[in-house]
Amino acid sequence: MSTAAVDTARRAPAIALAGVGRTYPGGVRALDDVSLTVEHGTFLAVMGPSGSGKSTLMHCAAGLDAPTSGSVRIDGREIAGLNETRRTELRRERVGFVFQAYNLIPSLSVEDNITLPLRLAARRPDRDWIRTLVERVGLADRLHHRPAELSGGQQQRAALVRALAARPAVVFADEPTGALDLRSAHQVLDLLRALVDDLGQTVVMVTHDPAAAARAHTALVMADGRVVETLHHPMAGRLAARLAALGDR
Repeated sequence: MSTAAVDTARRAPAIALAGVGRTYPGGVRALDDVSLTVEHGTFLAVMGPSGSGKSTLMHCAAGLDAPTSGSVRIDGREIAGLNETRRTELRRERVGFVFQAYNLIPSLSVEDNITLPLRLAARRPDRDWIRTLVERVGLADRLHHRPAELSGGQQQRAALVRALAARPAVVFADEPTGALDLRSAHQVLDLLRALVDDLGQTVVMVTHDPAAAARAHTALVMADGRVVETLHHPMAGRLAARLAALGDR
């Protein structure tokens, strides 16, 4: 076994949830005793009908929201029970985010958008790593452009590089192709899968699109705050049928 393989084997999971529940004021139970493990270098998709708990799962797993019960670990560090300041610090160090809205600052260049979170955290950008990412996503000749000069797909690729610039333990992608045309969506999904397969990145993606979820190694289907099915090597047709069946209940 190679040294890299040994190190990976000994490393704590990227994400580990044990018995996680989340109840909101008024008694609304969004998550109900959810447990899951996401190993490093894997691509997980989370699906479910509206109100199934998939977004709450992401928020709790990423440290954006505090669970009511249970344990949440990011790269081996327990975050349940941390105050907001400590959760923010952990997110800054170990988590990257990609959302449907690109959230790029219009007045800044692509390069400055990519490095802004690092500079706000008083961290020196790893220029070699960022260059690798920029070349990988095809934006090497767009670094000095403003976001308005880029297509939607290019803006989302810039947002993806920004999320990866700090070498996070895991990237959470919330409907990352929702605002894109079909061709651009395919390109972004291809990149996400390649970053996992080739660079060992860990990605957790929330999506309503069975075709997008089929790009992942594993797909979770949620309903009523619980994981009701786990599909390895998911296929779009089976996912669509499962979602349709949940909608007919």
